Amino acid sequence: QGVVLQYATDRGAVRPWGSHGHHRPAVVDRQAAQEGLFQVVDTKIAQEESLNEKEVAKGGQGCGEKDAQRAFAIKPIPCASSKPLLVFINPKSGGNQGAKMMQKFQWLLNPRQVFDLSQGGPSQGLELYRKVSNLRILACGGDGTAGWILSVLDEIGVTPPPPVAVLPLGTGNDLARSLGWGGGYTDEPISKILQNVLEGDIVQLDRWDLIVHRNPEVDISQCEEGKEVVPLNVVNNYFSIGVDAHIALEFHEAREAHPERFNSRLKNKMFYGQAGGKDLLQRKWKDLCNYVTLECDGQDYTGKLREHKVHSILFLNIPSYGGGTRPWGNPGTTFESPQTDDGLIEVIGLTIYQMPFLQAGGHGTCLCQCRSARVVTSKTIPVQVDGEPCRLLPSYIQLSMRNKACLVAKAKIHNQVPSHLPLEKLTIAIRKLNMADYENYHYDKERLRTLSTPIGTLSVNPDTDLENVRLLINQLCSLEGSDGQNLSPSKRFSPDWCFLDSCTAERFFRIDRAQEMLHYVVDISQDDVYILDPEQSPIAPEPPPPSLASPTPPLLASPPAAETPATEDPAGSVLAELASSETLSSSASCAASADEAPLFGAVREESVWSGPTLKSEGGVSRFAPEPKSSASNEIIVAAKMGDLLRLRHLCDGGQSLLTLDDAGMSALHHAARYGHKDLVRYIVASAPSSILDITDREKGQTALHKAATYKRRTICCMLVAAGASLSKEDSQGFTAKQLAAKAGDEDLAAYLESQEHFERLVQDRETAV
Repeated sequence: QGVVLQYATDRGAVRPWGSHGHHRPAVVDRQAAQEGLFQVVDTKIAQEESLNEKEVAKGGQGCGEKDAQRAFAIKPIPCASSKPLLVFINPKSGGNQGAKMMQKFQWLLNPRQVFDLSQGGPSQGLELYRKVSNLRILACGGDGTAGWILSVLDEIGVTPPPPVAVLPLGTGNDLARSLGWGGGYTDEPISKILQNVLEGDIVQLDRWDLIVHRNPEVDISQCEEGKEVVPLNVVNNYFSIGVDAHIALEFHEAREAHPERFNSRLKNKMFYGQAGGKDLLQRKWKDLCNYVTLECDGQDYTGKLREHKVHSILFLNIPSYGGGTRPWGNPGTTFESPQTDDGLIEVIGLTIYQMPFLQAGGHGTCLCQCRSARVVTSKTIPVQVDGEPCRLLPSYIQLSMRNKACLVAKAKIHNQVPSHLPLEKLTIAIRKLNMADYENYHYDKERLRTLSTPIGTLSVNPDTDLENVRLLINQLCSLEGSDGQNLSPSKRFSPDWCFLDSCTAERFFRIDRAQEMLHYVVDISQDDVYILDPEQSPIAPEPPPPSLASPTPPLLASPPAAETPATEDPAGSVLAELASSETLSSSASCAASADEAPLFGAVREESVWSGPTLKSEGGVSRFAPEPKSSASNEIIVAAKMGDLLRLRHLCDGGQSLLTLDDAGMSALHHAARYGHKDLVRYIVASAPSSILDITDREKGQTALHKAATYKRRTICCMLVAAGASLSKEDSQGFTAKQLAAKAGDEDLAAYLESQEHFERLVQDRETAV
């Protein structure tokens, strides 16, 4: 069903093309022209038909060069029901992912609506469609692609400017994150993306002029080599001066010199870690405040810069920065709540010590919110505009409001949930699929329904978003595992599971975890909710019965570590469990050692106590053991299960995150070992820093040792950024780097080795001082 799209390929020749069904409002085609919506005119035919008239009128001369280059023209007739879509694709973005999507968009839309940005940029497409009413634009690429299109819209003066949506294919994607489109494209159907663009909310984005003039008071011959202008003169996302721009510039120059060394996210992260460690040691920009003056809305803030000893000044226009961090944080009632269209830009000071903590949920120093700013530099200093870095000669820099752009934010409200009617609770069945079946049959819905495994049922409101449903599913498994019986292997799943949309398209597809708050449960299911376990093989053996009775509810049981396959992290990093090198001679040995289960292990009878006894310099105990309690035991249980909501509730109730089990392992040990990134981030931010270097009794290992052993790359980066010791050895004399190498993860071992080297240099320098 739907309308068959036809377009002219030659005079008198019409080629049938495809069916667009509910995407009809977004399509510009011959059928629409016949109904009075658009006239798609082939300019070559028109030129031939009027050639004689033009030759007579102009003395034999043909049409102008500009018209001769156009293959077709659009003559729109306004219609309120039509929302034509113009798609611009950067084929080089996201590891050439854009090139693969070109044909998909051309199939669903008229090919004349899809433009390749590598073939002359967006100007031609925007000029052709500038008079089309209700036009929407989809920019497929990074934040730079969206900024490019916004700048061209300014140049050609389209009024009113069409709203721009962003499909994130590049790196960083901070603008896309701020608009709710997530940090990267996974495998969501193109038809669903088109629907979201058409239904999205139109929001405003402040855009800022960046005017740079050379500082005449400084002798340039005495300065380091640099440029007199910045790469971009319009700020959409952020503008920064100092150490973060210096690191970005080093990365940019190294990638241009050796592109083959920067073909994975982990290698990029390793480079940033090394560059950050080098800057931490050299403290090259510790005196940045001596070469910069800052004035915001006529008020001098240079004194504040020196007071906080900042190494970088960040002007932030959107909430997200540096790949998803939130450096503004929640400063409270001192400042207004930041908005993308409030006419204010947030000014933040960052130090080299604060920057690693941004990835773990930290923030910088909030200086002010202003409508204009003036920066004067007296030295060649690295700067970056929307991720484009350069070295800037001493300059006068003026930041002021330019205009407001229209963007499309992903809508959270859907028609399936009418707000004016009372909502009855839904009873939905939770069913699990493993990765092998999903990859083989994701186009065969009926086969996947047959292969899925029932987990249980939930009663939820129709307007419950997937973020809350995830918590309910984790709690459901926690309750089923605490009734005295271990869960069967078919009902176990890893903490990295994701939702599957089973009803929107003709196939199942994954939901990005960063977008779960944008989907209601009714958006992805009818009667059943399907989840995908990326770490489980199709066949899992039944675990042996626990050999020791436990007075506390056991956790989800798991098969022996040797039977757990390696998996791939959704972000691209390989997070594999280390197979146990020891031979398990009996079922009792499985339950006896807490370090053998790679995912969820049965809880043994434990003697739980809260916190190690740590002596301060004066000999006074800072953290004394607390008596054993069931609540303290629940801290460990929540950490193993990955139940962040439960852990927070216990901490709010006064329970200590320094609780240890009878093996001397803290909640951070278990969260790092089982790969619960959210829990690690929360514990690092909430617990005393001493928790980072607590060692267990069995192996003398810290949380970093556990993360390295089980090849938890992201967690290793978080713990290193938080200050975990890299040189600390376990009871067998192994450091975290050596355990990663022993586990077979050479990239992780190389990263830990580089960080260990910098840690050693820092210690040597402090000793010398």
